[in-house]
Amino acid sequence: MIYSRRQESITMSLKLYNTLTRKKEVFRPHKGNTVTLYTCGPTVYNFVHIGNLRTYVFEDFLKRTLLAQGWRVTHVMNITDVGHLTDDADDGEDKVERAAAKQQMSAWQLSAFYTKAFEHDIAQLNITPPMVWCKATDYIQEQVKLIQTLEKKGVAYRLEDGIYFDTSQFPSYGRLARLDMKGLKAGARIEVAQGKRNPTDFALWKLSTPQGTHPEPIGKSHPKTKRQMEWPSPWGVGFPGWHIECSAMSMALLKLPIDIHCGGIDHIPVHHTNEIAQSEAATGKQFVRVWMHGAFLTIKKGKMAKSEGNFLTLSTLQDQGFDPLSYRYLLTTAHYRKALDFSNQSLEAAQESYRHLKNSLRQRGIFKTKTTKRPSSKAKKQWMAFLNAINDDLNIPEAMAVVWQSVRMTAIDLPSLKWLIEEMDHILGLDLTKPDHEAIPEDIQQMVARREQARRDKQWTRADELRRLIEHSGYRIEDSSTGARVTFTGRPHSTA
Repeated sequence: MIYSRRQESITMSLKLYNTLTRKKEVFRPHKGNTVTLYTCGPTVYNFVHIGNLRTYVFEDFLKRTLLAQGWRVTHVMNITDVGHLTDDADDGEDKVERAAAKQQMSAWQLSAFYTKAFEHDIAQLNITPPMVWCKATDYIQEQVKLIQTLEKKGVAYRLEDGIYFDTSQFPSYGRLARLDMKGLKAGARIEVAQGKRNPTDFALWKLSTPQGTHPEPIGKSHPKTKRQMEWPSPWGVGFPGWHIECSAMSMALLKLPIDIHCGGIDHIPVHHTNEIAQSEAATGKQFVRVWMHGAFLTIKKGKMAKSEGNFLTLSTLQDQGFDPLSYRYLLTTAHYRKALDFSNQSLEAAQESYRHLKNSLRQRGIFKTKTTKRPSSKAKKQWMAFLNAINDDLNIPEAMAVVWQSVRMTAIDLPSLKWLIEEMDHILGLDLTKPDHEAIPEDIQQMVARREQARRDKQWTRADELRRLIEHSGYRIEDSSTGARVTFTGRPHSTA
């Protein structure tokens, strides 16, 4: 379990936007001093793209904020390694199985590889890992038992290809997404052969063959189906639907109601709507108190997605010379509920701003300063301003404005500034009090010194030549009344 580093709770109200109620609400844990948090993890059939990672960074800001309140956080994240079909309408292939066949790997090898890749990516972005990672394939029996409960309650029925949830038996179905159920029924085109009772009904268990009759050991493929991930069940050999895993695993690991459940906004109309229906139909209890969703990262105003073929990975950005924390910094420039349009230009600007911030902290001498245990009143005032922004539904852009203001306030003594930046960075996760890993090399420092001398001697042509050399080497030089400031850009800087 993760504990807050702060010894006392912050006596301020944290307000979070609840998708279920469509309004900001003051948040407190349901029970005691512990927040239960469930976040939807990746489907491990490919690398996660930076749009996915935006959601995980938003969730990290949330968790760090909860910890800053003095609460404990029990955080569970799922790994979908089976059951996520290529179509939300329960058609198509299992994404993991299809990718494994394409890459000529076993489904188990493929999911393990991409799980490790995901863990590496979130570590690069300073995202704190969950308390529990739970894989869908480790909780098959829990999913089977939950489906059996739904059958007994009369809200599940069998078709030729599997077991389905009857959404007409759950009167409040669709309330999370504000679905127009009458309109859906009136306009739906349901294939008679499929036999669904309602257009919104969804698969709980899919059979490997139409009748699922062949008995096979767990985890072994059958020559008739060529599936690798399939299990025996009361209905025949098959595999769970995508939605059932999150309900079964979250209820196995966390007590109801769960305090907060997060994901991307694309989960609202189908995945999270279905989670609520099956969980509350089975238990008769409230499933989740607060639902929170992060907006899309877009490219030229279009959604970034693997299916669109326009996704970028974190390693791609690194290959282009970008620091992962520069991407995290970019994500601080927009509220988590607002779409953020991505471009190389916006990331370059974010990287430059991030390095400028680190350089400003270096110039203030913060990296060589010890933190005080008794910060000044001015530092405390800035800290409260920062928290006011954070506690207003994670208003990170406003909080960053307080950071910049604080760095520029020479009235704050260095030990107090160090304390303040450390406290802020426990939420921001930008390594603001750590010295840059890119030290200015000796040869660059010598060129800067020669340029400074050329400027003093009014040798402007020579000074311009040295500036171009410095910038061509991947550093930017800015002149000020206190001397030249050099920052690492990671790439040659245009002098046109």
